[in-house]
Amino acid sequence: MWRCPKCKRKFKSTNQHHMCTTKDIGELFLGKSDEMVLTFDRIMTEVMLWQPNDLGASIHSVVFTNRKAWLIIKPMKKELDVKFYYSEEIDSPLIKKRTTYPNKFAHHLRVSSELEITAELINLLRMGYDYAMDS
Repeated sequence: MWRCPKCKRKFKSTNQHHMCTTKDIGELFLGKSDEMVLTFDRIMTEVMLWQPNDLGASIHSVVFTNRKAWLIIKPMKKELDVKFYYSEEIDSPLIKKRTTYPNKFAHHLRVSSELEITAELINLLRMGYDYAMDS
């Protein structure tokens, strides 16, 4: 893993192209509801138990990396867009949108409350974490 000397984010490749930002995660949640912050904190607490794992602020989102970026959480107006990657399409009622890339699929979940952080949601995220570690 390479850490950018300017923004301190970790990347798979040395000198990997990215947009540096000096934002911290708290800035992404300015003006957002307390419930959204608590929901993010709950997801973060669950997934940071899996190691290796690192997180950092991007321009509009929080990016979690192990061997590469595996989870991207974007605070929206009233909910979090929670995106993870996997080798195939996953069929789950929790998935609101899918994007196809060469050799992988991005799966988007929308979460607005801590009550939506279920075992099924965490298991989906674990699939994304494991996929990134194995690829």
